[in-house]
Amino acid sequence: MKIDLTDTTASKINKALVRGRRAIGTPAVGMVLTMVIVTDEENAYDSLRAAEEASHEHPSRTLVVIKRHARTLRDRTTSRLDAEVRVGSEAGTGETVVLRTYGEVSDHADSVVLPLLLPDAPVVVWWPVDAPETPSRDPLGALAQRRITDLYAVERPLEVLETRVRHYAPGDTDLAWTRLTPWRSMLAAALDQARMEVTSAAVEAERENPSAELLSRWLEARLGVTVDRVVTAGPVVTAVRLGTGNGEIVIDRPEGPIATLSLPGQPPRTLALKVRPTSELIAEELRRLDADEMYAVALGGKATKEHA
Repeated sequence: MKIDLTDTTASKINKALVRGRRAIGTPAVGMVLTMVIVTDEENAYDSLRAAEEASHEHPSRTLVVIKRHARTLRDRTTSRLDAEVRVGSEAGTGETVVLRTYGEVSDHADSVVLPLLLPDAPVVVWWPVDAPETPSRDPLGALAQRRITDLYAVERPLEVLETRVRHYAPGDTDLAWTRLTPWRSMLAAALDQARMEVTSAAVEAERENPSAELLSRWLEARLGVTVDRVVTAGPVVTAVRLGTGNGEIVIDRPEGPIATLSLPGQPPRTLALKVRPTSELIAEELRRLDADEMYAVALGGKATKEHA
């Protein structure tokens, strides 16, 4: 069911949500959190689709905030809120409200979002593009327990990464870090099996890849060695090499979803290491809403050397 509201208010949106739930006979008690997506019109469809797919694991109320740019003098001086309320099959397993703000309302989107949050439920804010410099101090970010950004969406990711380091607050995380979960799990498992002291390390990836930089910093912080960055054609991270006294521990994924794990004195093994869609990344982030301590460790790692 879809309900369109023009020049509306938060109060009218809440009434439309109640009306929609009654019409389809669906209660709101099954939803576990509020997901706020702050995006533009161009990226709204893909972002909302990813959130709806993630809602099958985490039923939620999804609020999509789209700040419309003023095209005319009237747009700049007129303050207006339009909304699209979706319930039932139109909204995955939860509820969706698409909010389009105009004029001064765009500067105070938090005042619109606040009355629409589920009571006594955690709040997650996700910026698919154009994240604020300090997410925790953003008016919408201040409402949230978790704040999700994505370094893959910026033009100079390593420069923005340094900004993330300076302005980090508990609750911040980035999808460039979430993409590394399979790599980190496999590296931890390999080191548990090998039980060898690591004396050197290298991460191979395409140039200026933010996931590769975070992985390098995490390895440097955890292993206490200098991690070299080796530039390859990609895509994304293609290999990690850990040097030991008995030989190299290597996870190599030159292309596609298949990787090879090599341990000293053991035959190579084939591993599944696919590039996951955004919906899976968001679903992973929603599984735990406390501070991501390992992300903070990775941000705190030292800069690494890069070789072409």
